[in-house]
Amino acid sequence: MKLTSPAFENNGNIPPEFTCDGSGLSPPLSISDVPPNAKSLVLICDDPDAPVGTWDHWVVFNIEPSAKEIHKGAEPKGTGGKNSWTRTGYGGPCPPSGTHRYFFKLYALDTILNLPQGSAKKQIEAAMQGHILAKTELIGLYKRK
Repeated sequence: MKLTSPAFENNGNIPPEFTCDGSGLSPPLSISDVPPNAKSLVLICDDPDAPVGTWDHWVVFNIEPSAKEIHKGAEPKGTGGKNSWTRTGYGGPCPPSGTHRYFFKLYALDTILNLPQGSAKKQIEAAMQGHILAKTELIGLYKRK
């Protein structure tokens, strides 16, 4: 399974357009090679370099396994999980200092998660255990000017 973006390379810099210094839109993502027996996808973007501990920027679960791309500024069709701002949807990078790493993680599951909208990443990760068929990630970097 692969997760790529036409906006930045793996381990490359995330353009400001997709951060708090720009319009804060979610970046476009391309999904390929999803296992044929997948029942749903989970997308999590988090920043392990945040001073308060890992900061969750984007959490979406129960995405259709047939999804091939997530358009710029769009939410994937699925169920929104709660990010660290305690809301659903994408929140762009806005590191207080230094360069931070943003991990866009995609999981293919053999089930659909029976969780409500607004579930926290911890709940989603617990529900995924034993159901992960494949995992991939795309890492973007960002440092404020």
